Amino acid sequence: MAFSTDNSSGPMNDINVTPLVDVMLVLLIIFIITAPLMAHKVKVELPEANLVRSHDEENDRLMPITIAVTEDGSLYWNDEPITREVMESRLSSVAQQTPQPPLNLRADRTTRTGIIQDVIKVAQGQGMLDIGFVATKEKGQ
Repeated sequence: MAFSTDNSSGPMNDINVTPLVDVMLVLLIIFIITAPLMAHKVKVELPEANLVRSHDEENDRLMPITIAVTEDGSLYWNDEPITREVMESRLSSVAQQTPQPPLNLRADRTTRTGIIQDVIKVAQGQGMLDIGFVATKEKGQ
């Protein structure tokens, strides 16, 4: 009743490759299933940017208003120091103009975001529609 006639009691020198083959087959099946899904892409036609400015006489006459905010919260209307109350009254009168001039907001790099958000809320509350941010181009671009 002996299953093997070989009576060698030494260590087995064959590598068991069955687990390796099982893992490789599972990975192969996964890649076969997911490869077509990754090749399928949604085609979207993006709009092209028109970098040439149109010269509208009405917009050329409108000078943008610049509000600068420093790190300590000081406000400047076109480089003229103002208080928050004066800024609110000026913004309310400017917001009633037709057409409304754009508002550019400049801030120091170290100005807290809360101060900037407060100025934006005041401007929007007074009726300003076109609020933009002024930034400098990064070096190396």
